[in-house]
Amino acid sequence: MVKHVILWTLKETESEETTNKIKKGIKEGLEGLKGQIPGLVDIKVNINPLASSNCDVMLDSSFEDETSLKGYAVHPKHVEVADTKVRPYTASRTCMDYIV
Repeated sequence: MVKHVILWTLKETESEETTNKIKKGIKEGLEGLKGQIPGLVDIKVNINPLASSNCDVMLDSSFEDETSLKGYAVHPKHVEVADTKVRPYTASRTCMDYIV
């Protein structure tokens, strides 16, 4: 099994309400991919970090193997979510993939 973990820092917005709406969109979009992409075992998005955190959103996902992770990266459903709900709103991204 392969874990795929991403931490994002969001771009500044005009209000906390807007930021919360963006976070919710990211969570719904990514978690909605469960059962849609071959080899994707589990996907969870945390949008409620503690004040001690230095990021805004965390993706924690599991794949059957590295081939499945590579397929996810280019899968049209994932690309659509990334291009419409994630990338336009993120200032920075940190990723770690590892074998469990």
